[in-house]
Amino acid sequence: MRKKNFFAGPSVLPVEVLERLSEEIVDYHGQGLSMIEASHRGGMFEEMYDECLALFRELLGITDDYDVYFLGGGATLQFTMIPVNFLREGTVADYAKTGTWSNKATSDAQKLGKVNVFYDGKDNNYTSLPDVEKIVPSANSAYVYLCANETIGGIEWKSFPDTGDVPLIADMSSDIFSRPVDVKKFGMIYGGVQKNLGPAGATFIIMRKDMLSRRNENLTAYMDYALHSKDKGLYNTPPVFSIWAVKLVLEWIKKNGGVEGMDKRAEEKSSLIYSVLDSSSFYRSPVDKRYRSRMNIVFRLPSEELEKKFISESQKEGMLGLKGHRSVGGLRASLYNALPYEDVVALRDFMLEFEKRNS
Repeated sequence: MRKKNFFAGPSVLPVEVLERLSEEIVDYHGQGLSMIEASHRGGMFEEMYDECLALFRELLGITDDYDVYFLGGGATLQFTMIPVNFLREGTVADYAKTGTWSNKATSDAQKLGKVNVFYDGKDNNYTSLPDVEKIVPSANSAYVYLCANETIGGIEWKSFPDTGDVPLIADMSSDIFSRPVDVKKFGMIYGGVQKNLGPAGATFIIMRKDMLSRRNENLTAYMDYALHSKDKGLYNTPPVFSIWAVKLVLEWIKKNGGVEGMDKRAEEKSSLIYSVLDSSSFYRSPVDKRYRSRMNIVFRLPSEELEKKFISESQKEGMLGLKGHRSVGGLRASLYNALPYEDVVALRDFMLEFEKRNS
């Protein structure tokens, strides 16, 4: 019997995708070799890759004035690539510090150029977000940067600022394909795929093509987005297995109602858990209700001893990954797209029963 996987990443994948990978790992579509053995220069890999990129565009409604491709290095590499490309001399980058991942991105950018932190959630312990209507880019801003969903703190931007002619850049590693996104509002969207899209290894890049005219030009090869744009991310050997799995996940998303279907699933699943938190004095959510994440639900119990007991007993019920991040403690349930509704029902029922026995 499969465990109920609430890990924040690498995270749960659709069972049918895992089965497809297993069935085709030795002989891909009767080609006589595995996809992970094939050359990335043409042939069956590039056919699969083009199909993957086309699905990505179709499901998010990405127009031809945007590039879409995959790189290695995880989202963390983008913390450096973005300022290296776009934080030119004489400009400033506007960053929102809303939790662990945006804080790391800010720290890396500050080593490479001038950064204006237009919002820092330190005073509220990163449990809330700024009013998007009040966000105004700096006069000489190269770009505005935010993390759409903070997995550790459990907060999510519900809408995004209008930054005018200044490009808006967002890390959407953990909520991409969980809701419709107006890509046109962004100069760039990127993210690691290991939350909602596939196994770790690949990073998706969505970039408006005119962004390339804003970049620094004296860059080493891999750091230059223009090079990757020209080669659709295939300048060097790509993370083949991860991309292949992403394609299968995208097919699963399309079959299950597309992004709108995932949005409905996210609302239904997260509501099950938030309804428990909102009706209980035993559990509490530290997050501003206006910005609570549907992907990563963080909560606390009356004591750390009870939290340890909760984790131990939930593991015996086949529930894994409910321990909060080591930096903040507490508990966290990650409800990514592929997590079955029935598993969330089981968690809700366990929470209610645990409260009865321990309150």
